[in-house]
Amino acid sequence: MTPQQFIDKWKRVELKERSSSQSHFNDLCLVLDVLNPIEADPTGEEYCFEKSLTKQKGGQGFADVWKKGHFGWEYKGKRKDLKEAFTQLSQYREALLTPVLLIVCDMNRFELLI
Repeated sequence: MTPQQFIDKWKRVELKERSSSQSHFNDLCLVLDVLNPIEADPTGEEYCFEKSLTKQKGGQGFADVWKKGHFGWEYKGKRKDLKEAFTQLSQYREALLTPVLLIVCDMNRFELLI
């Protein structure tokens, strides 16, 4: 998949986060020519979708995508508040073993916090 094909496909998609985030991430992996979580780590021990964790203030949560030692990733639906997504993901940082990057995305915008 070329970057332009990725852009053309995802600018038209209006599905909710839950219905599209994993497909979006898998397509991004294709564009970048890297393995997606299932290809890279079929056990999900170091790279997976829906990483279950305990929030800093208690309670259960899930990071949409996690790669040990690299990043935590939180999706939100199109045109949603990415600051809210960062707040949510920040509560997971310790449980995700303090990844180098926190990334939030609404299918069109990507924001990174180092």
